[in-house]
Amino acid sequence: MRAAARPILRWVLALFYALAGVIHLVRPAPFLTIMPSFVPAPEAVVLLTGVAEIAGALGLIQPFSARLRRWAGWGLALYALCVWPANINHFIIDMARADGGLGLGYHIPRMFAQPAIIGLALWVGDCLPLRRRAPAA
Repeated sequence: MRAAARPILRWVLALFYALAGVIHLVRPAPFLTIMPSFVPAPEAVVLLTGVAEIAGALGLIQPFSARLRRWAGWGLALYALCVWPANINHFIIDMARADGGLGLGYHIPRMFAQPAIIGLALWVGDCLPLRRRAPAA
């Protein structure tokens, strides 16, 4: 089952990142509103994150090099870790709104999704040296 799931989830994650990357490039405004204030050159950062997402997605699905897929997996995992402060900032900004913004039903799962996305990027990129355990005697 795991052998079949990995390439399917690799494509799912790649499509997710490719779509997110395109949205970063064509509609950067929503991303700029959640950018933490300590991030320099926010417009450039949003543009570069879109490019990084698309490049990582392409790296995951290219059929030529397992090494490139591993680099893409590591890159997308690191990317997801680096954008987590923007997600936290979005949570804080949104919950401070009088109407509660998108609410806890959106933000709490999103906070838990981030480590899952990091793990998924590492798994589908074949970055982790997982070994099968020998059956117990």
